[in-house]
Amino acid sequence: MRIVSLLPAATDIVAELGLAGHLVGRTHECDWPPGIESVPVVTASEITTGMSSREISTAVGGAHEGSALYALDAERLAALEPDIVLTQDLCDVCAVSYHRVSEAVRLINTGPRVLSLEPRTLAGILDCLRRVGDLLGVPGVAAERVAAIQARWTALEQRTRDEARPRAAAIEWLDPVWPAGHWVPEQITAAGGMPLLAEPGEHTTAVEWSRVVEARPDVLLLLPCGLPPDRTEAELDVLTARAGWTDLPAVRDGQVWILDGPAHFNRPGPRVVRGAEVLAHVLHGIGDVEPGEARQASRTSISGGVRRV
Repeated sequence: MRIVSLLPAATDIVAELGLAGHLVGRTHECDWPPGIESVPVVTASEITTGMSSREISTAVGGAHEGSALYALDAERLAALEPDIVLTQDLCDVCAVSYHRVSEAVRLINTGPRVLSLEPRTLAGILDCLRRVGDLLGVPGVAAERVAAIQARWTALEQRTRDEARPRAAAIEWLDPVWPAGHWVPEQITAAGGMPLLAEPGEHTTAVEWSRVVEARPDVLLLLPCGLPPDRTEAELDVLTARAGWTDLPAVRDGQVWILDGPAHFNRPGPRVVRGAEVLAHVLHGIGDVEPGEARQASRTSISGGVRRV
């Protein structure tokens, strides 16, 4: 079986099912599990590493209309002779569009099967795990992994059930400000918090900064889509320079947290359960986390002392 994954979350799912060894192609953004770097890359992005959040947002048109930013190497895809291609039709800013993949696959003589994944909630993520398991011939493994994830989620809800619920605002883009929707509000709730600015399953849009100020979050969760934590902290000044920043309860109390968005929050894959566990530590000190998973922004950073690089 030869699998090409055109979505990092799909790569996570294949790995969760124990079939990472069957991957013959991946996106340039697939960075998990360890060893994935040896799998050939069939996509590229027009986004350069030196672009600011505002420049990236301008490049994608200010809304989820950025499919032209991603290039798919159709010739290389065909040469890999995949049996199965996993893709998505949820967000053209996050990956190559389903339409483009369909056009490329149409030209492949072997006629691989294409499965589009587009979950918006935890239930949808688990359903995708089952669907991919069925397609790859391991429904039993998928059922076991779904049960394990559900058990961890339930255990977390029980541990946080009696905790006070701080008001938490999750931000998935810094400039413009974009609240995290889809499954992230569910992660916050399971971790013992009260999500602000977005409802479970909501496909959000950019909001005025005044919405954040008016929400008065007790905790501010920064998990920009596709950005590693160091990059997020380096761009904090795009928030700290805004009117009302120092009035936020989260800022006054030092509860501004920088999280690994790509690993645990931006991608609709099985690792979202770990994201919820990380949030339980952030909100209530429950469990342990690695420094790369979550860290409090320094007082210097949130006072505006760090300038963008």
